[in-house]
Amino acid sequence: MSVTEDRVWTDRAGAPISCVEKLRVLRENERDVQQTLRDAFEDAVLMGVDPDTMRRMLQDMVAALREPGA
Repeated sequence: MSVTEDRVWTDRAGAPISCVEKLRVLRENERDVQQTLRDAFEDAVLMGVDPDTMRRMLQDMVAALREPGA
């Protein structure tokens, strides 16, 4: 996993986000989330959790996310 500078972030209408500050925050958040996921995954596997089980659990957590205010 790596943050790519050429990733296109879009708004609800599908238009690309172009604000430099918003893009900086999005990339920073992406890096932080990637590192946290990597650490949690490695910890679980090192403690004996099946890697596929951990992947499913992480996917379930993401699927359960709701929009702010929802």
